Amino acid sequence: MRERIVLHLGELPLHGMGMQSATWWGTLAFMLIEGTGFALAIAVYLYLMSLATTWPINAPPPDLLPGTLVTLILLVSLVPNILISRWAAQQDLRKVRIALVFMSIFGITPLIVRIFEFPALRISWDTNAYGSAIWLLLGLHTTHIITDLADTLVLAALMFTSHGQNRRRFGDVQDNAMYWNFVVVAWLPIYGCIYWLARL
Repeated sequence: MRERIVLHLGELPLHGMGMQSATWWGTLAFMLIEGTGFALAIAVYLYLMSLATTWPINAPPPDLLPGTLVTLILLVSLVPNILISRWAAQQDLRKVRIALVFMSIFGITPLIVRIFEFPALRISWDTNAYGSAIWLLLGLHTTHIITDLADTLVLAALMFTSHGQNRRRFGDVQDNAMYWNFVVVAWLPIYGCIYWLARL
């Protein structure tokens, strides 16, 4: 009779964090897909710009103030976002709860400014190819802010209930922080295209 080797897995944690989590890999894959979408939209913008004799087409450049304000808000939000990821790794529930409230505010604030940003483009989405391209870029990014804000609000609600004691939720907070970093970094080339290439 052959001896059987049996692995005892009872001591393994039920949920991993960071790269040990399937959710982390799913978030990374989602960011790669969405990053490709942003890259394609920017490529369309650059292609249309290369074909046009003047750029922007029949419109003045967008007003810099709202877009720059959104950029500053997003960059400042990286500080609490990095901290929340660190505190989630330490499973510090009190600090994570406070940071989630701050990150919810940082998710809402650029959306309020963005209400003024669309009119500041100084062109309608259906006026010409230039208008369609910049509205597409701004609309795509707005969708991603809304997506992350919804996730942050759900996580905040969970962390203020008994679900906050679940170790898995800290991993979810880390994944959400990683996605917010993506939202911020993705905005920078879009901001450059919309607001600065139109001024060259």
